[in-house]
Amino acid sequence: MLFMGTFTPKLDEKGRLFLPAKFRDRLAEGLVVTQGQENCLVVWPADVFAEEAERAAARPMTNKAARRYARVLFAGGDEGKPDKQGRIGIPAHLRDYAGLDRDVVVIGVRDRLEIWNPQRWSEFQAEALEDFADLDEDDED
Repeated sequence: MLFMGTFTPKLDEKGRLFLPAKFRDRLAEGLVVTQGQENCLVVWPADVFAEEAERAAARPMTNKAARRYARVLFAGGDEGKPDKQGRIGIPAHLRDYAGLDRDVVVIGVRDRLEIWNPQRWSEFQAEALEDFADLDEDDED
């Protein structure tokens, strides 16, 4: 299953997120929420996270970038399963990292979901769309 689309669910007062219904079956067996780049959160299906963990482990720990990536990937991670209503808890440290309050944007990104602060998503998307518009396959520079 590919994760695609943009959704605007809300966090409840306990920091729980209602997952978009179309993704709940894929995440029912387990998931990992962790820090992502550009101050978003990443929701990985447990099996995909295991593959990412293997890739991280395959990089030599003598490499500074590999150590940094592994630390961020694992230190902020939180394992879980959606509850019967399709909610997942987002720990306070991850909500703080991503600047999440009540309103959030959830986007599908192929093999994972990303959870964004709406303002940050809007700013990122404006910049990314500008770059996307400038893509030119014939431009070899």
